[in-house]
Amino acid sequence: MAEPLKIKVTIAGRVYPINVKNANEEEGMRKAANHINDLVTKFEKNYAVSDKQDVLAMCALQFASLIEIGSITKDQDLIEVTEKITKLGALIDTHLEK
Repeated sequence: MAEPLKIKVTIAGRVYPINVKNANEEEGMRKAANHINDLVTKFEKNYAVSDKQDVLAMCALQFASLIEIGSITKDQDLIEVTEKITKLGALIDTHLEK
């Protein structure tokens, strides 16, 4: 089994050492850190926030809400697709019975 890669990412001015399994995971971690830093900068410019912890909490809420909204949307889409498939199945059954 391959040794984990040791990388460092900077988030809100602090350096964090992270172990990753492969290059894809490294790229994902670095992209995530960049997104967080971009959002930190945006929040600091647009809101009167002086504490980094508050800014990071706002970032966490932003990202978590995107995941939750996506999950809700996915669930609603699944319900709609299931209903359509059920109606289509009933329509096919009706035509086959003729």
